Amino acid sequence: MNNLGVIQVIDSLDAGGAEVLAVNIANGLSAKGINSHLCATRKEGILKSNLNKNIGFLFLEKKNSIDFSAIFRFKNYLKRNKIGIIHAHTTSYFFAFCVKLVYPKVKIIWHNHTGNYIKLKGFKFLVIKFTSIFFKGIINVNEELNTWALKKLKHKNAIKLDNFPQFINKNNTTKLFGEENKRIVILASLREVKDHLNILKAFNSLHIKYPDWTLHFIGKDFNDEYSNSLKLFVLENNLEKSVYLYGVCLDISNILNQATIAVLSSKSEGLPVSLLEYGLAKLPVVVTNVGECGKVIENDKSGIVVDKENSFELANALEEYINSEEKRNTFAALHYKNVAENYSQKSFINQLIKIYTS
Repeated sequence: MNNLGVIQVIDSLDAGGAEVLAVNIANGLSAKGINSHLCATRKEGILKSNLNKNIGFLFLEKKNSIDFSAIFRFKNYLKRNKIGIIHAHTTSYFFAFCVKLVYPKVKIIWHNHTGNYIKLKGFKFLVIKFTSIFFKGIINVNEELNTWALKKLKHKNAIKLDNFPQFINKNNTTKLFGEENKRIVILASLREVKDHLNILKAFNSLHIKYPDWTLHFIGKDFNDEYSNSLKLFVLENNLEKSVYLYGVCLDISNILNQATIAVLSSKSEGLPVSLLEYGLAKLPVVVTNVGECGKVIENDKSGIVVDKENSFELANALEEYINSEEKRNTFAALHYKNVAENYSQKSFINQLIKIYTS
């Protein structure tokens, strides 16, 4: 096993689900005595500080989809560090494919986190289908993606492997605004697919009845049109003293310890790491029925599952929790138990090593 050299490859180390997992995998492999490395192809990011010091780190500063300088620098790094496996996350599969063309002996494992890929058509689909011929295996974060890989990409070595949560950063940097025991939190970058607007609409409908409750957005703000639409909604509905945006934060455990209810209202998902982190933090959850979410959460038992893009249903679910501390505690305890038993780092890393060596 110690002869195994593996490098995680990801576009950046900005805080996001796939990025968090790439760092956690690199750390987990290193703890098993494996020659573990991580490469950020396009940019570094805040998560670099969560990487264990004994892990090899390469930043390529890749400029284009096909950057020959980056490809050959990466190839040299592989040879120098005796790395035989590229574990490419999400869109990094194409860079890994380019590397294999100039260094055929390397093996590629593609880790698909993106639930929306099942809708791919045209040129983008053809690119993935062609490049997948060169993959040793495909890891998918939910059953839907796995079926897609087997049937649409026609890849024989596709496997479903559940994500796992892990709190690395133990700092207590972030202090949430609002009243204790009355905070609703969402961990998700401000991207349209995460549908924060849905939460805002639900929260706004509850605000008159429960003015003491506050809503907290944790995740990267891209300061784009979508982000501006959320801020405009807050202003137009006079929610400035009830809705707070914190941007990227690393002390996730500390933040979740200050929260009362956790929510995810995505339009599409694979298996969100944040949903598992909510479980690890023993929080009651409201989540939309997308990707693997409805399988992680047993509706009305370990959480509340609602239809996507339905703010009325989301508001009703939040109100159920607001009005029942008992329900919050019961659901949170069961969610924690499920995550602890079925989504552990140990189980994930052991299965992953089998995939690498099979």
